Amino acid sequence: MNKKIWLSSPHMGGEEQKYIQKAFDTNWIAPLGSNITEFEKGIEAYIGQNTHVVALSSGTAAIHLALVLLGVQQGDEVLCQSFTFSATANPIIYVGATPIFIDSEVATWNMCPNLLEEAIKERMLKGKKPKAIIAVHLYGMPYNVKKIKAIGKKYKIPIIEDAASALGSEVNGQQCGAFGDFGILSFNGNKIITTSGGGALICKNKETKEKAIFLATQARDEAPHYQHSHIGYNYRMSNVLAGIGRGQLEVLQERVKARRKIFNLYKETLRHTHFQFLEEPEGDTSNRWLTCVLTESYSIREKIRVSLLHENIESRPLWKPMHIQPVFKDYLNYRNGISEELFEKGLCLPSSSNITEKELNRIVGVLKDF
Repeated sequence: MNKKIWLSSPHMGGEEQKYIQKAFDTNWIAPLGSNITEFEKGIEAYIGQNTHVVALSSGTAAIHLALVLLGVQQGDEVLCQSFTFSATANPIIYVGATPIFIDSEVATWNMCPNLLEEAIKERMLKGKKPKAIIAVHLYGMPYNVKKIKAIGKKYKIPIIEDAASALGSEVNGQQCGAFGDFGILSFNGNKIITTSGGGALICKNKETKEKAIFLATQARDEAPHYQHSHIGYNYRMSNVLAGIGRGQLEVLQERVKARRKIFNLYKETLRHTHFQFLEEPEGDTSNRWLTCVLTESYSIREKIRVSLLHENIESRPLWKPMHIQPVFKDYLNYRNGISEELFEKGLCLPSSSNITEKELNRIVGVLKDF
């Protein structure tokens, strides 16, 4: 059997071991230490905009903390992009709030600004002003930042920017992650850079960062004994894993270039086929974390996926929208059918930054048969 080609595998840069060894040499095998401090500083410098970053155990933890810091609680409503991974929506349930799902637009596949505003108006007429908006830069493609930010400002609703897949993506030259009231990053094993498991919360000021760290470290009060006046969480990143992150951050730009090159190779090689690729709106730059294609129908998508699987090549359908997921199907949603069509026809192709030319030729060979 041919060697397995993964959808998006980790790609080490070479310096990770140095920083991991530093954690062992100094005996900081804990959620505290110089690797965490330097990793956070590195992300802050990369994103810019005077951001303040908290390294956490996952992107899901970051969304949860953002909701807590915004005061979202039981009985509140949160507007959430439907076309996303469940980790975007799950923390809404953690805090006892109710998700309301918003469908996608054609241009970016992300949250539709028109449906978003429609939902806000209808909920406010019913006396239920939403407490927050969670918008996602799906597959590294920025959502319509200008319009959604304007809507949030107009109705005074804070925005949680889920940039879990969008580290290295830009809008008009500004890095994604700093557009919302809070930003979210993920360093899961399949992301553009990884700490094996991990994430980050991007805050607007130092005070909020300190509150986030307090909550992420079990909300321990200042006292010689263990005393707690607030509910806390065990969400801080390990100093060992932050060492991996420091090494990965050094090669981030190389990884973005590699992923974008892979997208362009797929697009060029398949230009005479019926596959459709998502283009970047003017001013937007996607990190192209995953290259995605639209096929002509569900049946064709499945034939392609199975054919790739028979060649030991991993591919995956686009996200199944939250509003048709069994666990969320009974929640209110504002839909236009776009995300359901994307789910039926769309496929994620192998996009690892360490993929070889030989492996790409294997993948394209299967695709061209269709």
